[in-house]
Amino acid sequence: MPVQPTYPGVYIEELPSGVRTITGVATSIALFIGWAARGPIDRAVRLSSFSDYERRYGGLDLRSELGYAVKHFFDNGGSDAYVIRIVKNDATTAGASINGLKLEATSPGGWAGSYKIGVTRRAAPADKRFKIEVLFQPTTSDTAVVVESFEDLSIDENDKRYVATAINNRSAIISVTDIGTAPPDTTATPVPLNGGVDGGTLEANDADFLSRLSHLFDAGAAADQIDIFNLVCVPGLTSGTPGSNTAIQNLQKACADRRAFLIIDSKEPASIADMVTAVGDVTGSSPRNAALYYPWVLAPDPLQLNALRAFPPCGFVAGVMARTDSARGVWKAPAGVDASLNGAAGFTVMLSDQQNGQLNPSAVNCLRSLPVYGRVVWGARTLEGDDQRASEWKYIPVRRMALFLEESLYRGTQWVVFEPNDEPLWAQIRLNVGTFMQNLFRQGAFQGASPRDAYFVKCDKETTTQADIDRGIVNIVVGFAPLKPAEFVIIQLQQMAGTLAA
Repeated sequence: MPVQPTYPGVYIEELPSGVRTITGVATSIALFIGWAARGPIDRAVRLSSFSDYERRYGGLDLRSELGYAVKHFFDNGGSDAYVIRIVKNDATTAGASINGLKLEATSPGGWAGSYKIGVTRRAAPADKRFKIEVLFQPTTSDTAVVVESFEDLSIDENDKRYVATAINNRSAIISVTDIGTAPPDTTATPVPLNGGVDGGTLEANDADFLSRLSHLFDAGAAADQIDIFNLVCVPGLTSGTPGSNTAIQNLQKACADRRAFLIIDSKEPASIADMVTAVGDVTGSSPRNAALYYPWVLAPDPLQLNALRAFPPCGFVAGVMARTDSARGVWKAPAGVDASLNGAAGFTVMLSDQQNGQLNPSAVNCLRSLPVYGRVVWGARTLEGDDQRASEWKYIPVRRMALFLEESLYRGTQWVVFEPNDEPLWAQIRLNVGTFMQNLFRQGAFQGASPRDAYFVKCDKETTTQADIDRGIVNIVVGFAPLKPAEFVIIQLQQMAGTLAA
């Protein structure tokens, strides 16, 4: 607001610069979906390490690929992930009742059978207050250890230490479902949480699993509640059955709607001919937002004395993508001699150059074992990368770079809404978006020797006509020259004819 001078002297007025910094969004937040014996259901939990997964979901389980894929992701450079647990209807939740106070485990499964509840009621005159302890005792021969303790509780809902408020959403193990009419008495011995059942295991290709998976991205569902995720992995969900193929195709559409990228596991076992066919089987309406990797990875299994076992590649590949994004940028192809697979001991199929040459033109990304460099990702094509398609979204880094720009500009231009739609606004838009694009150009995100060759930002009366203004629309056109990977390196040698002069 301009200063209104009222007396002789010097006045200082701060003027806005007009620059609203656009910050690039994260590019490698992974979303893992699968069956686990423990953990929250119907919601996504954010993890920053595999230790977080062990605390919330119980760690590795031979019955599920989920825990292994999450571990492979963090082992290969991932640092941020969400997990959504899917269970069958026959999974039940353990509970305990103590003098009218009813408690329940925070999630279904038999895991809660290792926990017991102890109550200590205070002596008069404060005998309306009590303490609840959660004890961990895996077997009767083990010493019970207190893992959670809640002091000075009350059944009065107006009390600041109301039992339901103090425990629910704070405890990682129990929740209060019923209070009763009187404070619970002191327990002579801790009361076990009983009745929890894991239910049947769900493999990623099971019809029951696919049915639940189909609703995770609905409005208000678990995946829809996540602010942003970039990579989607459903470990073990492979081509081969009509239901699985349809699920993968639907996931591509869901990823396109959320500007995310789907990493698809190959069928195991699968031949070269199977993989060529698989691309057509899993290609849906948004193949540019997905990539297929082959074969499965052999790695030590900690639950089987580190014996080698085949694992789906999605966790490894997602970790490589995260590591590449951090070291080089999302515009760098997550493949090559630097894209090594940490923890991999080999592959179920050792591919030759000729076999790789059959799969690469068909948009199958191969995992190879190379001399000196070890086990690496040796392909960077989307499902739209078949040579016959001649698609502009042939390469993974080009597509992921576009997704990064779309999400960053979408979030960074929210301030434009309801601003006066005229040249001053357009100039501000060009300034802010141009500054963002220039910073990316300086980082080497685009091809071209100058900004003019690398990108453009247009927002003026040509992009936004009077008819658009009347409808409340402002149009911003942003173009960029993507960096494409050097997929084929051709070295030409020529023999010199004749002899050198003396």
